Amino acid sequence: MFSTDDISDRFNRVSSSIQQAWIPLALLLTTSIHCSLAKDYEDPAPPEVFEVPSDAPDPEAKTFDRLISHAAPKPLNPEAVTSDWPRYLGPTDDVKTPETHLLETFPESGPNKVWELKKGTGYTSPVVVGDKLVLFDRIGDEERIDCLDRETGKRFWEYSYAVEYRDRYGFSNGPRASAVIDSGKVYTMGVRSMLTCLDLKTGTLLWQRNLEEEFDVADYFFGHGSCPLLFQGKVIINLGGADNLCVAAFDQHNGKLVWGTEHEWLSSYAAPVVKTMQGEPRLLVFAGGESDPPVGGLLCIDPETGKLHDAYPWRAPKFESVNGQTPVVTGDMAYVSDAYEIGGVMLKLTPELKWEEVWKAPDFGMHWTMPLLMDGQIYAFRGRNEPDAWLASYDVSDGKENWREELGWKIQLSPTQEYNMNYLRGALLQADGKAYALGELGTFGVLKLSKEKVERGATAQLFLATSTWSPPAISRGLLYVAQHGEDRVTGNVPRIICYDLRAE
Repeated sequence: MFSTDDISDRFNRVSSSIQQAWIPLALLLTTSIHCSLAKDYEDPAPPEVFEVPSDAPDPEAKTFDRLISHAAPKPLNPEAVTSDWPRYLGPTDDVKTPETHLLETFPESGPNKVWELKKGTGYTSPVVVGDKLVLFDRIGDEERIDCLDRETGKRFWEYSYAVEYRDRYGFSNGPRASAVIDSGKVYTMGVRSMLTCLDLKTGTLLWQRNLEEEFDVADYFFGHGSCPLLFQGKVIINLGGADNLCVAAFDQHNGKLVWGTEHEWLSSYAAPVVKTMQGEPRLLVFAGGESDPPVGGLLCIDPETGKLHDAYPWRAPKFESVNGQTPVVTGDMAYVSDAYEIGGVMLKLTPELKWEEVWKAPDFGMHWTMPLLMDGQIYAFRGRNEPDAWLASYDVSDGKENWREELGWKIQLSPTQEYNMNYLRGALLQADGKAYALGELGTFGVLKLSKEKVERGATAQLFLATSTWSPPAISRGLLYVAQHGEDRVTGNVPRIICYDLRAE
C-alpha cells in the first residue's frame, strides 16, 4: 500500500510519471443492483451497558510524564469564529472549518508551540469538542484513549484495553481510525475492530463490543481503518462481516445492532459520510478491502433503515489494493478514486437513486487523502507512492484538469546536508478563507489555490519525519498535528504537537 523506500529516496525521488490506468470491462458497467430492504441480521452479542456513577467527580486536568509544555497561546480575537473538530475530517466531514482570524504568515520554524505529547503508535488524528481533546493510539500492548485539556495538554482521564495486532507489512501496529465525539460520548474503533463507547466527561466505560469476533469480520490488509460515523443516534460502521454484513449500524447509547446492509464488498479505509442528495440524507460508503478477486465501490444507503439504493463498482483489479479516499460530495454528485490503477470517477445520484457516471479522471487517484472542494474545483495530492505524487486541480462540472504541480523546493539541514522537498501525498484543509497543507514529511504551509494556478505562501518544516499521513485539526485557533514517525533531524519520537495559529 505504501512505499518503503529509505529516507534519502523519499526526499529526492519525485517523479511525474504516471502509470497507465486500465479498467476491466466489469468496471465499465454500472451494477444492476435494485433497491432492497436491509437484511434482518441478528445481533449475536448485545453488550452490557454501564452507567456513570451519580457521585462520579469531575476529573481535574493534571500534568503527566509524556507531556511537554511550552507557552500559552495568544488570546482569541473577540471577533474570531470558532468550531469544534469532533471527527477525523472536521465538523462537516470535508476538511473544512468555519474558524477565522488564523495566521497566514509564520516563521520557517512554524507557529509557536503550545504543548506536545509523546504518543504511541497508530495513524490517528486528535479530535476536539469544547475544552477536551481526545487522542487514540497504542502504547505497548494496549490501545489507549487519552482525554486532554485542548489548551494545556494536561490529562483529564485515560482508558485502555489489551490488543494483539502486528502489521503484516511492517507498518504501525496502532489504530488507524480516529476517535469520534458525539452527544457527550467518545467512540473508538480499534485496529482489531474493538468498538468502544466512553463518557466524555469522566472516561467511564459505557459499552464495548469485539466486532471482529462477534461478526466474524474479514481480514484487513492493515487492520481496521474506516472511522465510525455518528448519525441520528447510530454508530455506523463499514464492517465487512460474515453473511455479507457490509455496513452495520449500532445504537449509540446501548451498542445494540440496529440494522445491517447486505453486500459482498468488505471494509475499506475510507470514512463513511452522510450528505443530502436528491433532497434526503444519504449514507455513502466507499467500500472495498482485502478480497480475492478485489471488489469494491460506492454504496448509497438509507441511513435510517440500512436500505441499499445502489452500488457502483470502483476498485483496481489488483489484490493488494484498497479504497481509502472518503467521498467528496457536491450537490447530487460524489467523487471517489483509487490510487492503484484506475484513478477517479464523478458520479451523479439520479432521482431514481441510481449512480450515473459523469466523468472519469484516470490520473487523479488519491491513496487516502481527502480532496478539498472549493469554488467549483477539486484540489488534492494524488499518488500511490511518494515519487508519483503531485497536487492537481480538476473542474467539478466536466472533469477537466486545470493544472498539476509538484511544488518542489530545497531545505538546508546543515552545511553539508541539502534535501529536495515536496508535500508528496499531503493533506489539505480549508479555514479562514485559506488552504493549509500538511506534507507527509512534516511540512506545513499556506497554499493559494485557484482554477488558474497554485502559489506557495508561508511554509514551515515542523519536523522531518515520514508517515505524516493524518490530516491536522484546527479548533479555537489551535492547530494539532500528529507526527507518526521519528524526526530524522532531532530524533524526537512520535508525538502530538499543539501550535498557536491565532492571529491578532
